[in-house]
Amino acid sequence: MQPLNFIAGDATAPQAKGPKVIAHICNDLGGWGKGFVLAISRRWPEPEREYRRWHRERAGNDFALGAVQMIRVQPDIWVANMVAQRGMKRGSGGPPIRYDAVESCLEAVAEHALASGASVHMPRIGCGLAGGTWERIEPIVSKTLGARSVATTVYDYG
Repeated sequence: MQPLNFIAGDATAPQAKGPKVIAHICNDLGGWGKGFVLAISRRWPEPEREYRRWHRERAGNDFALGAVQMIRVQPDIWVANMVAQRGMKRGSGGPPIRYDAVESCLEAVAEHALASGASVHMPRIGCGLAGGTWERIEPIVSKTLGARSVATTVYDYG
């Protein structure tokens, strides 16, 4: 069991040596333009471009809730576009976050991290625009990453 590490800082500038994965949540509508994705896009154009292409070509690929797209942005950094948000607005079904999709996505991220010897870095995923609560997300992160001994750092910005 690897405990989660919490630090103040920017998740797009991961504080670790070796390979790193920056994990974040995307919606299932192809929208990219608010929240943490803006910080990603300021640093690298590839994650947004590849996410939009993945969504546009979804009839012929695995784009769906629970799917992950790993985008290499530097020799030792990947961005994990994790589809774990149904739509973009709170409605009668509650907030857009889908906790089961978060778990599926993080299981895939853990596989990648273990295979590449990477640590995982993230903001408090799912707790902003997706409307989730950290009280529900943190146990999922601990179960999928921490329990598999994947070093994981959660960043609180500002």
